[in-house]
Amino acid sequence: MQQFKDSMKGAQLVAKKELAGFFSTPIGYIVISVFLVIAGFLFFSTFFLYGQAELRAYFELLPLLFAFVIPAITMRLFAEERNTGSFEMLMTLPLSTVQIVTGKILAATIFAGIMVLPTLFYAVSVAFVGSPDIGPIIGGFIGAIILAAAYASIGVFASSLTRNQIVAFIIGFAICIVLSLITKFLYFVSPKLVSLFEYISADYHFQNIARGIIDTRNIIYFASVIIISSMASIYQLEVRR
Repeated sequence: MQQFKDSMKGAQLVAKKELAGFFSTPIGYIVISVFLVIAGFLFFSTFFLYGQAELRAYFELLPLLFAFVIPAITMRLFAEERNTGSFEMLMTLPLSTVQIVTGKILAATIFAGIMVLPTLFYAVSVAFVGSPDIGPIIGGFIGAIILAAAYASIGVFASSLTRNQIVAFIIGFAICIVLSLITKFLYFVSPKLVSLFEYISADYHFQNIARGIIDTRNIIYFASVIIISSMASIYQLEVRR
C-alpha cells in the first residue's frame, strides 16, 4: 500500500507539472476555446433550431471532437521534451517510467475534464427548460471522462514515438478517429464481423454509457485501451532510457 502511495505521489508531481505547462502557453486556451465553440454549436443548434431540450447531438459527436482535441493536447507531452533535450533530464529524475507515463495521462485527462466542465451549463439549461432523463446525462459526462482518459493514453503513446509534435498529433488523431468512426462503416462489413467491429469501437462503448447503461464490458474495453497504450508508451521510454 505504501509503495502504491509513493508511486501515485510521483505521478501526481508529473501531472501538476504538465497541467501548469498546458496553461502557460496559448495552446491550452486555444484548444479549450475551439472545443467549447464546436460543442456550443452542437447544443444550441439542437436547442433553438429544432426546439429539443436534450444533449443527444452533443454526446453523439463528442468522440469525434475528442479524436481531434485530445491528440492536440497530448502531442507535446513527450515530443516537445525530446525536441528540446529535456527528455534526457526527465529520464534521470528519481521517477519510474510508470510514474511518468501515468502522470502525463492523468494531466491530459484532468485538462480534458476542465475543458468539458463548462458544458455542464448545457445540462442545467436542459433541466430548467424541459424534463430530461437524468440518467443519460450523468452517463454521458461520466463516459466523457473515461473516453478522454482512453484517448489521452493513445495520445501519450503517439507522442512517445516521435520528437515532432505534428507527427505525434497525426498518429494520435489517426488512431482515435478510427476508433470513433469504425461503427459508421458496418454496412460494408460481413454480418459475422459486426459484433467484433462494434467491440473495438470506442464510439460504440461510449454511446452505451451515454445512454445511462454502465456495463462491465464497456469499462473493461476502456480499461484495456488505457493499459495497452500505457504499456506501449512505457516500452518506448524504456528502450530510450
